[in-house]
Amino acid sequence: MRVTQIRDDEHDRATQVWEASVRATHDFVTDADIALFRPLVHASFGEIRHLAVLRDDDDLLVGFVGVEGDKVEMLFLDPAVRGQGGGKLLLRHAVTVFGATTVDVNEQNPQAVGFYLHEGFHQVGRSALDGLGKPYPLLHLALSNS
Repeated sequence: MRVTQIRDDEHDRATQVWEASVRATHDFVTDADIALFRPLVHASFGEIRHLAVLRDDDDLLVGFVGVEGDKVEMLFLDPAVRGQGGGKLLLRHAVTVFGATTVDVNEQNPQAVGFYLHEGFHQVGRSALDGLGKPYPLLHLALSNS
């Protein structure tokens, strides 16, 4: 697997990866919320300042990370490649290349919380609602050395 830039014709594929990842790891998110978020996520690929994708050996987009300022705004993997080190590759790219030092993670996604804690982040705050006012509590994390 390798990290590269997204191509303009890959926004649909990235959205598919996002949805598959959410369905595999965010069992608390409703179908209605996925339908609400899907066009916002798709539009973000043309707007987010720093975006990198993970490619498999066949050059297929299987994950991505997006960073605004110092914050990881999105990191999602195709469920078929979870546990193979792709998340670490994307996060390290976000930190070393894009300068990310913070991330918000859904409290109800213990696998993601554990991943970020294992990768050197620690909790610095909590919000009861997500950025759209949905009842999905967020943990605010920062790198331990930041």
